[in-house]
Amino acid sequence: MSRRYGDRIAVRSAASAVDADSGPEQFQWRGRNYLVHAVLAHWIEVGPWWRFAAALDLQPGITEQESVDPSEREVWRVEATANRGITPGVYDLCRDGATGWRLVRTID
Repeated sequence: MSRRYGDRIAVRSAASAVDADSGPEQFQWRGRNYLVHAVLAHWIEVGPWWRFAAALDLQPGITEQESVDPSEREVWRVEATANRGITPGVYDLCRDGATGWRLVRTID
């Protein structure tokens, strides 16, 4: 079962000379600090292109590049815990240029 959220979070990311951003190490959500134990997946999501594709037909003179939503977001699926001794949970953390970091989903 998963639950959707859109809550802003503070994230501390790992950084090294080899990989400029190797993913979140910790995040703070609803006043609690979570330690990331593992990155389970990482992907890029592109905005809802179908909303903008119709603009080509509806508005003459719009080029194909202008009709595509340039917004992207980077999603990290992580396994994390708030306290030692508690079973880890799975969280989807999202980062985009407009809003910063958000917790978008928890998975039971």
